[in-house]
Amino acid sequence: MPDIVVMFFLLGLLAGLVKSDLEIPKAAYDVLSLLLMLTIGLKGGMALYGNIGWHLLPELMGVALLGVIIPSIIYPLSRKVLNLSIADSASFSAHYGSVSAGTFAVALAYAESHALDVSGQVTLYLVLLELPAILFGIMIFKHFTQGKSDPVGGPHILREAVTSRGVILLAGGVIIGMIYGPIQGAVVTDLYSTAFKGVLALFLLEMGMVAAVALLNVSFGNVRVIIFAVLIPPFLAVFGIIAGKIIGLESGSILVLASLTASASYIAAPVAIRTAIPKADIGLVMLASLGLTFPFNVLVGIPLYHSWL
Repeated sequence: MPDIVVMFFLLGLLAGLVKSDLEIPKAAYDVLSLLLMLTIGLKGGMALYGNIGWHLLPELMGVALLGVIIPSIIYPLSRKVLNLSIADSASFSAHYGSVSAGTFAVALAYAESHALDVSGQVTLYLVLLELPAILFGIMIFKHFTQGKSDPVGGPHILREAVTSRGVILLAGGVIIGMIYGPIQGAVVTDLYSTAFKGVLALFLLEMGMVAAVALLNVSFGNVRVIIFAVLIPPFLAVFGIIAGKIIGLESGSILVLASLTASASYIAAPVAIRTAIPKADIGLVMLASLGLTFPFNVLVGIPLYHSWL
C-alpha cells in the first residue's frame, strides 16, 4: 500500500481531473512550500549536527558532478530524439538536470517509513544538483546561439538562483539545525519535524491538482515528450544509484539520490529559464516535469528505485 502522503497526491489529481472546485488558496500554498523547504533544511541540519567535516567533500563533489553530467545527456536527447529547438532543448536539460524538492520530500518520507538509513547531507544534494544544471542549460543555449539576437541572462541569473527562497530556506535550515542540533533546538525543531508529513500531504494535494491541469492539456503532438517524461526517470535514477554505491552511501541516502536524479524541477528552473531563455516553451517542459515525471516518481518510481538497491 502506498505511503499515506501519496494518497493525498492522488486525491488532488482526481479532483483536478474531474474539475472539482477544490482549491488551496495561493497564500496557503506559499506557506506550505515555505514550511516544507524549511523543515527539510532543519531535518538535514540536525542530522549533520556534530558530523560535519572535510570527509564529506568527495561525496558532495561527486553529487555536484551529477548536476553537470545529467543535463549534458538530456540536451542531445532533446535535440535528436524529441526534435526540440535549441531553446527548448536547453530548457529541458536545465529542468531535468535540476531536481524536485517535492520528490525529495516524498523520497525522504518513504525512506523513514521503511526504516532506511539517511544521512543528513542529503539535503545539500538539492542545491548541489539544482544550481549546476540551471547554469548548464543557460550556458549551452548561449553557446549555440552566439552572435544571434536571442537575449540571454547575465550574472543576475546566478544571483537569482543562489538567493531564491528555496535555496535560502534549505541552506538556512541546514545551518540552524547544524548549530543547535536536535536537543538545543527541540523547542522549535520538534514542531517542524512532527508536522513534516502533514505539511507534505497538503503540499502534494495541491501538486496533484496542478498535475491534473497539465495532463488535461496533453495533445497528440506531445507524444514524444510524454513518452520521454515517463521513460527518462528510471534511466536517470540509475546514475544516482551508481554514484551512491561508488561514494558508499547508506541505502536510504542512495534511494534519495536516485529519486533526485530521476526528478525534474518545476519551481526554481522555470523561474530562471523563463528569464534567461524567453524563447523556451515553459508550458511544454512543465507538462513533462510536473504533469508526468513528478506523478511517475511519486506513484511508481520511488518504490521501483528501492527495489533496485
